[in-house]
Amino acid sequence: MKARKTKESEKCAAEEPGRLAKDQARREVNLDREQAIEKDLTERKTKQSEKQATEEIEQSARNQARRKAYLDKEQAMVESQEARKCNARKTNTRVS
Repeated sequence: MKARKTKESEKCAAEEPGRLAKDQARREVNLDREQAIEKDLTERKTKQSEKQATEEIEQSARNQARRKAYLDKEQAMVESQEARKCNARKTNTRVS
């Protein structure tokens, strides 16, 4: 019985370095995988931030162009009204 336990113990002892090496290799693979995932997440966040910043700049430019177009339209309407008033005054002056 003791001989059997001794042989099993020796077998386990002989397998231990191989098991430890496999465990170490597995840990390294897991660590590499985790680091790759973290790097990917960081890159995604960076790209997303850059995209959001670009979109905000583009939206601001569109808003600014829209405001300028509105102000230009308002200015054109004011100038048109002034021109009509001037023409009306000229017409009224001639009639008098």
